Amino acid sequence: MTAPVFVVERLDAAPGGRYVLDGPEGRHAVSVKRLRSGEDVVLTDGAGRWADCVVLEAEGKDRLTVRVDSVAEEPAPRPRITVVQALPKGDRGELAVETMTEVGVDGIVPWSASRCITQWKGERGLKALGKWRATAREAGKQSRRVRFPEVADAATSKQVAALLAKADFAAVLHESGTEPLAAAELPTEGEIMLVVGPEGGVSPEELALFEEAGARPYVLGPTVLRTSTAGTAAAALLLGRTGRWG
Repeated sequence: MTAPVFVVERLDAAPGGRYVLDGPEGRHAVSVKRLRSGEDVVLTDGAGRWADCVVLEAEGKDRLTVRVDSVAEEPAPRPRITVVQALPKGDRGELAVETMTEVGVDGIVPWSASRCITQWKGERGLKALGKWRATAREAGKQSRRVRFPEVADAATSKQVAALLAKADFAAVLHESGTEPLAAAELPTEGEIMLVVGPEGGVSPEELALFEEAGARPYVLGPTVLRTSTAGTAAAALLLGRTGRWG
């Protein structure tokens, strides 16, 4: 198993230097993981920069001193895969973000579709967005990623259409599709965007808007998946087909 990952705001330490991990991350390392001298850890800023480190000392309940052995920069993956995720009800949104992060999605756009039962408004919306972003961060750590997915602000259907128009490949998971996503011709560079509708489905008006922006409907398989799992399944398919899981 690879070394546990901890997030730092800035990773400016040089090889051979020392770094003190404190605060919530230090507490997790010392009191939860119970790391001790000689164990390996990885520090990352979550944006691709990371360092291999060795624990020198654990102090109290929330302070870990490490030696930095090497620092590297992980290049942005190609092609970039972004999922436009309609807002599910309950805590299924966090489940979708968690599993999409684990498989390797690069971007997540919360979408306020017309048929969403849940709608993000005011303080409630900001709190929900914060939960999605916190979930992406924690899932990124758990899955040993050093480049976490970007969770954008919630988008309207018109804003989603504008994003789709700029993509190198755009698909909407929808039963009206005549071609399976597994057979679609995919780019090797640029950005792939995938739209996952809500429990009530993508409305005809939204489907027409997205098709006008260049996003064709595709089917994923013979079964109907929940909105909270469809994006993860489709992303895994795309990651395999583009060679990113090769």
